[in-house]
Amino acid sequence: MAPPAAFSFDATTATFEQDVLERSKQVPVLVDFWAPWCGPCRALTPILERVAAGSEGQFLLARVNTDEHPGLAARYGVRGIPNVKAFVDGRLATEFTGALPESAVRQFVETVVPSPAEKLRRAAQADLAQGDTPAAETKLREALTADSGNHAARADLAELLVARGDFAGADAVLSAVPAELRDDRASRLVAKIGFASRTQGLQQPADLKAAVTARPDDTGARLAYAERLAADGDYQGALDQLLEVVRRDRGELRERARKAAVDVFSLAADRPDLVAEYRRKLASTLH
Repeated sequence: MAPPAAFSFDATTATFEQDVLERSKQVPVLVDFWAPWCGPCRALTPILERVAAGSEGQFLLARVNTDEHPGLAARYGVRGIPNVKAFVDGRLATEFTGALPESAVRQFVETVVPSPAEKLRRAAQADLAQGDTPAAETKLREALTADSGNHAARADLAELLVARGDFAGADAVLSAVPAELRDDRASRLVAKIGFASRTQGLQQPADLKAAVTARPDDTGARLAYAERLAADGDYQGALDQLLEVVRRDRGELRERARKAAVDVFSLAADRPDLVAEYRRKLASTLH
């Protein structure tokens, strides 16, 4: 094991830019803001140094004496010490204040230092940015093999599969994430996969629209048209048709239309005004 000094060092006002901000673009850097007179600092610093040494370079520890470098403390909003701030990619990522036991320090480090699976996920993102989709897919699958609980990697892989039109594959990937653990992105993907799967093999939108125009009371045809619009990204058009189904039907299709509208709200999350307007309309129609 390398000596502890290899992974921890003193940072100053003059060296902070290079030793902390620039180095954090390669590896996370934790900055321990402390002072000689601070008792809790004397308890925390040895713990930080021990954890840094044990990490074998997965993160670096920089120590800043706030008495000697008050400008740095002011610049980064240090109001109490010890204050540990984690820098990643040249920016402040997270922090804690006060002396923590070693177990809590290690938990904090785990939020900053990427796991092997997370490193693979980030490498896959770089592949996607370069247009290398096969390499990205390989890395994402390796990430899930290393850590099946990396739900961000699952969402990344599902997104890649949706873009390729493999809706069944994307659904299988996301089905491993319990509904209560899905974030907004995963929920949007689930909704998108659902609409796409239900509309595979349907007629073109113009034909579906013609069927609705010819038979206005055919709520089944109207629901199919709405789902096709949603799958094609016409969220307002889809919601208009779904509201009509809710108004006209008092059976199973009414509930299917309501659930479909909720899915469209998820897909249209980046259009809050539209979502708010149609949530009100749906509530009014239901009651």
